[in-house]
Amino acid sequence: MDKLRIRGGVELHGEVQISGAKNAALPELCAALLSSQEVTLQNVPRLQDVATMLKLIRNMGVSVEQGQDGTVRLNAAQLDKPEAPYELVKTMRASVLALGPLLARFGRARVSLPGGCAIGSRPVDQHIKGLQAMGAQISVEHGYMLASLPPARTRLKGARITTDMVTVTGTENLLMAACLAEGETVLENAAQEPEIPDLAEMLISMGARIEGHGTSRIHIQGVPALKGCTHQVVADRIETGTFLCAVAATGGDVFLRHGRADHLDAVIEKLVAAGANVTARDDGIRIQSNGQLLAQSFRTTEYPGFPTDMQAQFMAINCIAQGTAKISETIFENRFMHVNELVRLGAKIQIEGNMAVVEGVPQLSGATVMATDLRASASLVIAGLVADGETQVDRIYHLDRGYDRMEAKLAKLGAAIERVK
Repeated sequence: MDKLRIRGGVELHGEVQISGAKNAALPELCAALLSSQEVTLQNVPRLQDVATMLKLIRNMGVSVEQGQDGTVRLNAAQLDKPEAPYELVKTMRASVLALGPLLARFGRARVSLPGGCAIGSRPVDQHIKGLQAMGAQISVEHGYMLASLPPARTRLKGARITTDMVTVTGTENLLMAACLAEGETVLENAAQEPEIPDLAEMLISMGARIEGHGTSRIHIQGVPALKGCTHQVVADRIETGTFLCAVAATGGDVFLRHGRADHLDAVIEKLVAAGANVTARDDGIRIQSNGQLLAQSFRTTEYPGFPTDMQAQFMAINCIAQGTAKISETIFENRFMHVNELVRLGAKIQIEGNMAVVEGVPQLSGATVMATDLRASASLVIAGLVADGETQVDRIYHLDRGYDRMEAKLAKLGAAIERVK
């Protein structure tokens, strides 16, 4: 099992290219299931979750051609197995995104309940509720969601759907399904994360009729069929935010090519308040830092608020910042598992319910730590980059699920980091 070995105390300098967004690429791979024509995705990141999704859709009968330049060509004309078995999806919760497209195009689907990071419950009931409002018959048996259309129907029907909570994958699943439904669908309380407008733009280029994407109310006028398209995956805002935090903590001067500042307002606001200098450009983001930071309190919430996927990385900053910060986690109930590992590095953190109180210390000390989930992995890497001595991060398969060769990108910036087999 691979590990990362990091020697801390090195400033980061240079340029890094931000990869395509994992949370855009995964639903967009599923969107290709909606058409019988070829779909080409560009800027697809090389991640374990992407490899799992490609394996899954190949298993359905989809033709997949993957290039070294991040281009993936998909053709679902011969799809003959509309199901996602547990063996292929147990490590990835995004597998649920196959449910809506399969049901919309083929009238039936068998999809395993999803797996993924152990950071709290991720109920799929909002997906099921929305598809049922569109006329689907869905039951959950033996760990699988079994979905079909009533005997008299050949298409889902449009509906007004209000989810009980803001759900990103729920919005994406229902958005894709509604594109082939009969009549108009209105999604109320829709998620607004940048990956959703990116998915909507791809669907529009396939012939879908969508308005309001990027707001809390999305209107979709169903069409009988969708065509193929070529679409470039939007840059990964969480990878961007992670590198911003890394440079802020270590000090240095780095340009993040393709980074989108307009997708990270809440994070950048806190970085600037902490003492970093962040400059937005048309082609990316520049960050400069002397490593002397002030602690920043924040509360995670739905976009455009502070993202839960950046909570662990910013906590690592607060561990070595001057002062005390309070971090409230409102999205997932079990997303402080990285705290014990940061404490092993010398951090001073107390947990009070859904709040972490972080008292900055002058110096962290290298140690062996264990990654517990995807974003926790990134926080331990950042902490290792500033810790005195050597830090070893075990179980980095979590990191590989969401970061495209992070250690290679950091090494290019001057970090003393290597992957150990």
